[in-house]
Amino acid sequence: MTHPFELSQKIELGATPEQVWDAIATGPGVDSWFMGRSEFGTSEGGPANLTMMGHTEQATITAYEPGARLATRSAEDADGRFMAFEYLIEGRDGATVLRVVQSGMLGDEYVTYFTGRTPSVTTVFQPGAGGPEAVWKVVTESLGVTPDLAEGDAVRLPDGSAGVVYYANLPVNLGVRTDEGLYRFIHSGTNRGDALVLGHQNFAGRDEQPAWDAWTTEHFG
Repeated sequence: MTHPFELSQKIELGATPEQVWDAIATGPGVDSWFMGRSEFGTSEGGPANLTMMGHTEQATITAYEPGARLATRSAEDADGRFMAFEYLIEGRDGATVLRVVQSGMLGDEYVTYFTGRTPSVTTVFQPGAGGPEAVWKVVTESLGVTPDLAEGDAVRLPDGSAGVVYYANLPVNLGVRTDEGLYRFIHSGTNRGDALVLGHQNFAGRDEQPAWDAWTTEHFG
């Protein structure tokens, strides 16, 4: 069973529109901050693929306006799931505003527990957080578990919320579900800057961005 969704976020970056475009619309650019290997075409209809751990997620470029707009859409799974992204770039007073819209059809994890609810989104990107072993030690200790955790294990978020692991793929990523939301922790790998990425969704509407910013700064800043 699937369910439509749409999330949007605005980010102000201290870079030129051209630099931001290179970082989101080219393979080497994306590889410099995200995990896996990315392949991007240079026109509408070209590929926008991500290969990770031997598996390739295929997508197609649906809009290509260098320095201004990029949109992609993944292939549709047998059950109707797909993912689409749109990036809008705007230069402003020596900086660049990047608007990101993610939409598509979600699978069971969202549908089973949070269907019909709109989340408050938290996104944190911390480059140079440390090697995988050190980062996952901090993350798992903050959750009250050890790095050998597994799917189904009980955890507790730093704010005291009880949760359960719904996927564990260390040293790459970890997903936790609570009564209020989904919490994803990602490590980019040493070859891509030892970045820690947090991608959280709170379906009770609580703005958790300040708390997770503070947590990241405390442990990795």
